[in-house]
Amino acid sequence: MRPLVWTMALFLAAATAPALADASPQVAITIQSHRFVPSEVPIPAGTKVELLVRNRDSTPSEFESTELHREKVVTAGQQISVFVGPLQPGRYEFFDDFHPQTRGHLVVK
Repeated sequence: MRPLVWTMALFLAAATAPALADASPQVAITIQSHRFVPSEVPIPAGTKVELLVRNRDSTPSEFESTELHREKVVTAGQQISVFVGPLQPGRYEFFDDFHPQTRGHLVVK
């Protein structure tokens, strides 16, 4: 019975190791009063990053970026996850297509 326990332990360790190794840094962005807060979001260059975008408004919004090739609706009161990168240093615009005045930038350093 002991070899079976060790086999299962090794299998579980191997199965979860890639998930732990791929853990991306998370950055929170809030949509509130039809504005991105913060509107300038610093992230590290050369790293895959998970953006957690929460909509605190009572209407749907959208996280969209032509430069990043991302487009995702954020329903009222909900949160979405968007992965970006790894990116080269620079500024990358994102916006809410439902509310064109709502704009922000990823600042990659």
